[in-house]
Amino acid sequence: RCQRWVENCRRADLEDKTPDQLNKHYRLCAKHFETSMICRSSPYRTVLRDNAVPTIFDLTSHLNNPHSRHRKRIKELSEDEIRTLKQQKIDEAFERKQATQESNESNEQNTVSEEGGEEQEEKAVPLTLEERENKDYLKSLFEILILMGKQNIPLDGHNVDELPEGIFTSDNFQALLEYRINGGDEVLRKRFEMTAVNLEYCSKTQQKQMLEVCENCVREETLREVRDSHFFSIVTDEVVDIAGEEHLPVLVRFVDDSHNLREEFIGFLPYEADPEILAVKFHATITEKWGLNMEYCRGQAYIISSGFASKMKVVATRLLEKYPQAVYTLCSSCALNVWLAKSVPVVGVSIALGTIEEVCGLFNQSPQLLIELDNTISALFQDNDEKGNELKKICRSQWTGRHDTFEVLVDLLQALVLCLDAVSSDLSIRWSNFIVGRAFVLSSALTDFDFIVTIVIMKNVLSFTRAFGKNLQGQTSDVFFAAGSLTAVLHSLNEVMENIEVYHEFWFEEATNLATKLDVQIKLPGKFRRAQQGNFDPDMTSENYYKEILSVPTVEHIIQELKDIFSEQHLKALKCLSLVPSVMGQLKFNTSEEHHADMFKNDLPNPDTLSAELHCWRIKWKHRGKDIELPATIYEALHLPDIKFFPNVYALLKVLCLLPVMKVENEKYGIGRKRLKAYLKNTLTGQRSSNLALLNINFDIKHDLDLMVDTYIKLYP
Repeated sequence: RCQRWVENCRRADLEDKTPDQLNKHYRLCAKHFETSMICRSSPYRTVLRDNAVPTIFDLTSHLNNPHSRHRKRIKELSEDEIRTLKQQKIDEAFERKQATQESNESNEQNTVSEEGGEEQEEKAVPLTLEERENKDYLKSLFEILILMGKQNIPLDGHNVDELPEGIFTSDNFQALLEYRINGGDEVLRKRFEMTAVNLEYCSKTQQKQMLEVCENCVREETLREVRDSHFFSIVTDEVVDIAGEEHLPVLVRFVDDSHNLREEFIGFLPYEADPEILAVKFHATITEKWGLNMEYCRGQAYIISSGFASKMKVVATRLLEKYPQAVYTLCSSCALNVWLAKSVPVVGVSIALGTIEEVCGLFNQSPQLLIELDNTISALFQDNDEKGNELKKICRSQWTGRHDTFEVLVDLLQALVLCLDAVSSDLSIRWSNFIVGRAFVLSSALTDFDFIVTIVIMKNVLSFTRAFGKNLQGQTSDVFFAAGSLTAVLHSLNEVMENIEVYHEFWFEEATNLATKLDVQIKLPGKFRRAQQGNFDPDMTSENYYKEILSVPTVEHIIQELKDIFSEQHLKALKCLSLVPSVMGQLKFNTSEEHHADMFKNDLPNPDTLSAELHCWRIKWKHRGKDIELPATIYEALHLPDIKFFPNVYALLKVLCLLPVMKVENEKYGIGRKRLKAYLKNTLTGQRSSNLALLNINFDIKHDLDLMVDTYIKLYP
């Protein structure tokens, strides 16, 4: 191509140049090519097709153009002029070097080396012009990537496979780069005007490398604060799909320098189907990749999706074996009953939970559907307006995350079925085909007897833990007294287990009554009958089947799960909440925290003086002035002006609030999870990126561009 251009343009002065030299130092005018051979992606970039050759050569047009006759020619320099220019550059470089040396000498006079002054500190090597330009160029690229992360703009604006062959369209990164060039970024303009034709501005590989550097630098800002505070807790959220792969979102809890409990998102961990491999990789990522010392971990919690509970329990167990102080607890942002339901190892329960989520999601998608449901509820609850209005209000909330989800569902079931039936049989054009189709499918799922029995039994079993779970998400005093009520909850559930025949009979009767109201046939599941293949036991009734397959395993599992999640260590930690003055006041200041605080003995600055300090702490609040209110939360206690006079109490309160079961009192310090949910809700699965997600969720963390550039240059010299 270059040779054809040289010959046809009659440039004898370039005939001895190699194609490489021509390609590197000279540019071909676009006027020499047919328009079909050219792709234009920006005013500064003309891309030729692979088979393009120069064919248009008008060697007489310049004679008719008065402006072209006086066009400037590139002056060929003589040897003397070249020597003069070289000498000027050498002199300038020497002057710069002298100025640098003088500044270094002045700095060295104030510097003492670690070896007693025998060795001088290594001199800073000044950057060459090329190095400085390269850094400025990289800084511009990083600024664009950070902007894309903050604004949640995917790197690819389109799927390349969807474009016809030969059509060139720039992705989002390239488009922003060009926009910045157009806006006057001379560093980028200079860089890309000198770039060889048909090269990408920034390859996909380089974009990925730079994004990883961005992610690590932003994460490190948070992790530095975590390390400074020493103690922390680890919390994971439900498994999510990131561009077709399952990932585990990881958040960290810590108390910052301003005594605020914070919960920050620190990244995604690729999910592994094998729980043992997952446990190993989970530990390796936190300790080796992210550099946290698990010896300082004081709590761990896992918000689970249905089917993942047993695997995450293995992770928790393996971490507890290595780090006994990392107490396994419930997470404050998840209702206990929802958590227990998701952990039940019965397939029917997992299917029911999935159906409930789909129903809630469908109604939340369409305001018209909610109005239709309101009308159905009004018709069904004509004699009880108060109950009807309460259910309407609940329907407009995220009711699938409530402590009484199954009770709400049982109350709503008839209204939901009637509403979905009306929508699926409506022949008008009022509803879209999608809504009509989903309404039909979900109505069939809700009127399956297996589903009805499951939700009724879950409602009754979880009624024993509802008040207990609600208190765990209440005020600090509620959490303290809830810990003391666990024995009574377990006693009630054990009584149910001992008399399961009687309890199940009542539950099954309630389920059959509800099924009759909905005109649903009471029968054994079809999959069970098909599995028998002619060996069907005639004595096997629906009632006995559901007792063995659902009631017994559910009650047994919930009893065991409560014992596991509320271990002796966890309960001892919760008993220490009597340190909070309002709890102390409710106990008439007759408390004995030192008996429970021994598990945190190694975390205290002065463990020998703990008993005397606790006595002073009690006296301080017992004999307070009449106008002084008792702090009601750990947050309030940590912000007392004289808290530092009680160093052991301060240390204990800091560790206690790290327990994931304790809620983040100040909402503005717990927005990491909300931002994570917002990112997942607003971003299509295929466009999600673990790197960009961290930048988006932590958009308010300061970004050190110089650090990113230096890190990138070291990693990819």
